[in-house]
Amino acid sequence: MAELFPLDIPEDGKLAVNIAHFARALRRTGLKVGPGRVIDAIRAVEVAGFTERADFYWVLHACFVSRPEERAVFAQVFRLYWRDPRYLEHMMSLMLPAVKGVQEERRAEAAEKRAAEALLDGVERDLPPPPEEGAEDEEEIVADATATASAEERLRTLDFEQMSVSEIAEAKRMLARLTLPVRPLASRRTMADPLGRLADWRATMRAAMRRGGEVQLLATRRRRTRWPNLVVLCDISGSMSQYSRMVLHFVHAVANHKGAGWAKVHAFTFGTRLTSITHHLRERDVDAALAAAGAEAQDWQGGTRIGTCLHAFNRDWSRRVMGQGAVVLLISDGLDRDPPETLGREMERLHLSSRRLLWINPLLRWDGFVPKARGIAAMLPHVDCFRSGHSIQSLADLAGAIARKEDAGEKLRLMRLLAGR
Repeated sequence: MAELFPLDIPEDGKLAVNIAHFARALRRTGLKVGPGRVIDAIRAVEVAGFTERADFYWVLHACFVSRPEERAVFAQVFRLYWRDPRYLEHMMSLMLPAVKGVQEERRAEAAEKRAAEALLDGVERDLPPPPEEGAEDEEEIVADATATASAEERLRTLDFEQMSVSEIAEAKRMLARLTLPVRPLASRRTMADPLGRLADWRATMRAAMRRGGEVQLLATRRRRTRWPNLVVLCDISGSMSQYSRMVLHFVHAVANHKGAGWAKVHAFTFGTRLTSITHHLRERDVDAALAAAGAEAQDWQGGTRIGTCLHAFNRDWSRRVMGQGAVVLLISDGLDRDPPETLGREMERLHLSSRRLLWINPLLRWDGFVPKARGIAAMLPHVDCFRSGHSIQSLADLAGAIARKEDAGEKLRLMRLLAGR
């Protein structure tokens, strides 16, 4: 049976042993793979056979993958372990310290670094031996001096998709400490205040009438302050999976931070349909909250229909959550299958209902980003600010963008590109 499928497997090539080793690598990347699933996978392969690569892949996929967000990690671990052993050597080189004269051929793609880290767990990496005392090196090896910055500072600007398992765990802890403060809004309503700047003529006359018509003190009032709502619309389609999870960690921290200023925090996910997860964010434990939200949103890593989902929000939720001048965060890459006319119309309605609409797009991490997609071109004119959201630092900068009305991010530059097409 093994001869029909030329796999590159280590040591003696026993299929059951290698499936077990493959399962351990999946478990290190975060998949819930236990002994029962390993046994089921071995039996399933024995029954189904693997005369085709695709058959073997999907048999193991059916046994080990239980959630949509686990597909990318499974695909990369499968590729590294079963299909491309040379790429594993490349990933090992990416995890070694940077040395002068050694350059990476390319950056790791989504989930590749986490997959390589799982497969290399326990493997002793070949590092150059320390020089002997008194020995003179023919060529001095200069280490990369960029490591003088702290690891936490480097992690703040690292792309979420390029993080390893340990870096993702540390990034989540850093996101839990972030805040999103907001300034109060001045209301037209007023309240009595002896130090206020607005004269209260009615109160002044009432006090004078109690003293025989003599005005002894001028009553004053001040304007009340109120706090806006924060509404988060998060894209959970396949292209946004890793970014969406990190953003939702950030939203959970904002929703549970006391004294941030927001009246209420409302959160919605959308892919092919709109799902409200506001009540799940009230759970103090972030893992339990996101697990419950993921169980309710059945379209994780599916397609994208932004126009349809925004229409559902504008029709069913806008009046309930957009009162009092709400600030809206739209997290999406803008890649949509709906007609651009529908998407533009729904974006315009959402913009008119909000006090400030900020679009957070991870695609802006690319220096040469151009709004070529029809969905992006239809959405861009109807936002107040267009910013990137691919790292911890980009999310931390949102507070300043919300406070400064003149901050449009990259919108003006991209609008000029659209006008010149």
